[in-house]
Amino acid sequence: MRRDIELAYFQKHLNERLTAIKADQEARQRESGPVELDRARVGRLSRMDAMQQQAMSQATSRLTDLERQRIEAALARMKEGEYGYCLACGDEIAEGRLRFDPSVATCIDCAQAAEG
Repeated sequence: MRRDIELAYFQKHLNERLTAIKADQEARQRESGPVELDRARVGRLSRMDAMQQQAMSQATSRLTDLERQRIEAALARMKEGEYGYCLACGDEIAEGRLRFDPSVATCIDCAQAAEG
C-alpha cells in the first residue's frame, strides 16, 4: 500500500464522482424512452432531431458507464491496497497523474506505450 499519497483525498473525490454519475444515469434512464412524434412540431425533421438527440444521449451514457466502471475499479484497488500502482508494469503512478484523474490505472509510460 502506498503511503506517500493521501488515499482519503482520492477516495473522497472518487466517491463524489461516483455519486454524481449514478444520479445522472438515473435521470437519463427516465428520459430514454422511444422517440414519439410531436404533432405540434413540423413532421419528419423534428423526429430526426429528436432521434439525433437520443443517439447523442445514448453515446454519453456509454461513456459515463465506462467512467463509472473505472471509478469502481479504482475504489476496489484501494480496498485491496493496490491503488496508485500501474496495472501494466507495477510501478507507482505519479501523484500528479492521480490528482488529474483519480481513476487512472496506468502510469504515463504505459499509457503512452499503449497509444503508440
